[in-house]
Amino acid sequence: MLFNTFPSLGRIATTSQNDWWDSHRLRTRVEERRQLLDGKVGPGSIVIIGHGGSPEFVADLLAVWATGAAAACINPSLTTNEIETLLSFVEPVAGLFEPDEDPVLYRTTDIGRVNPDLDDSALLLFTSGTTGNPKGVTHSFRSLIARLSLNQAFIEREALMKTLCPLPTHFGHGLIGNLLTPLFTGGDVLLMSDRSPLGMSKLGMLVDEHKITFMSSVPSFWKMVCKLSNSPQKDSLKRVHVGSAPLSTDLWQAIADWSGTEQVFNMYGITETANWIGGTSLKDGRSMDGRIGSVWGGTAMIRQENGTLGSSGKGELLIQTPSLMCGYYKQPELTAEVLQNGWFHTGDIGIIEEDREIRITGRSKSEINRAGMKILPEEIDLLLERHDEVQEVCVFGMPDPVSGEKVAAACVLKEGSSLTQGDLSTWMQPLIRREAIPESWFFVPEIPKTDRGKINRDQVRDACLKGGD
Repeated sequence: MLFNTFPSLGRIATTSQNDWWDSHRLRTRVEERRQLLDGKVGPGSIVIIGHGGSPEFVADLLAVWATGAAAACINPSLTTNEIETLLSFVEPVAGLFEPDEDPVLYRTTDIGRVNPDLDDSALLLFTSGTTGNPKGVTHSFRSLIARLSLNQAFIEREALMKTLCPLPTHFGHGLIGNLLTPLFTGGDVLLMSDRSPLGMSKLGMLVDEHKITFMSSVPSFWKMVCKLSNSPQKDSLKRVHVGSAPLSTDLWQAIADWSGTEQVFNMYGITETANWIGGTSLKDGRSMDGRIGSVWGGTAMIRQENGTLGSSGKGELLIQTPSLMCGYYKQPELTAEVLQNGWFHTGDIGIIEEDREIRITGRSKSEINRAGMKILPEEIDLLLERHDEVQEVCVFGMPDPVSGEKVAAACVLKEGSSLTQGDLSTWMQPLIRREAIPESWFFVPEIPKTDRGKINRDQVRDACLKGGD
């Protein structure tokens, strides 16, 4: 189905091997792997894919889709216990865990249909719960085709001709945005094998060597790159996306300076909408913390605190888009909470201006309630990271017997800095309201992140409390 919709396939390779698979080689491999699944899986069944970041992964993914089955892409670094949890929850028919091994068959199933329907499940992506209750986002072939088509409509083809993918391929940003979008446009995709600090330090040379025109990653990746890597010298980059976490205007400009282009886009997208649904660039001349422009091929509304929906104002952001998920796998109640009357309730707090421009200011789930005053930690993160001696910040709420919650901050200082909490509190006083200034400070060597490069505020809080003030 996807082959028919997007007949142009580009080449694909990894930085560790630099062995380019052209369209013929990829299609041949897809057919070989499809034959191993033939008669075992089909529309309505699920195949777990437990490896990634390689041409072999892409071939296995396309082979699963060629049978009409859904692919459940999981993190290859999961422990045996975490994999067992997912297997028990998903109940797949088969699993593909190694590129050169036959499928593991878990059970037989009656293949009632051979040809998939557009509304059949195509992809499961897990956003949480590999040790507890998994949260699997389900997309249909229809929603994936819609997202890929819209991405191609809003991103100039020339920019997608030589893409570097520095992200894992088991979640939407890396898989749909940075890999499948350019590949199905007919562009070459180079998968970055070494995402360690050493690998990041070579990024500028990598961009020059392969004449990279497009790449996308997360703010934490760019913080490291701007610190560790020299800029590319050959001016090949035409477009850069940054997403999956809040982006400050200072880092936004630093990425543009490093990349040699103002076509650096602050992107907004979530797994439930199959990655990007909007973005704006520095070239647009309207840079501001959290600004993401307008929705690509969809509609946005604001749900105010009193429940009123409006086309402008401040409150929770609601989205309608043709790339919206079918729902959370096996969790109808959770699905019903966020999908209401055709609108997806994102949980993000934002502002829609009169000209339909959108700015994200925080997450409702991370709101700190300080004696009835609502404080968005993302807002404080971005402010503190403007300080010349601050490398990274994670603000979170801590229990407080008087106010209910108080504001706390985990802070990574730049090398050689001797800043104290008093210094930072004083610096913040003329810049933000008093109740938003952290009361507790934790100076830490690093802030842990998920495999997607995101910060889990609960984990950071727990680690800080264990370590003490």
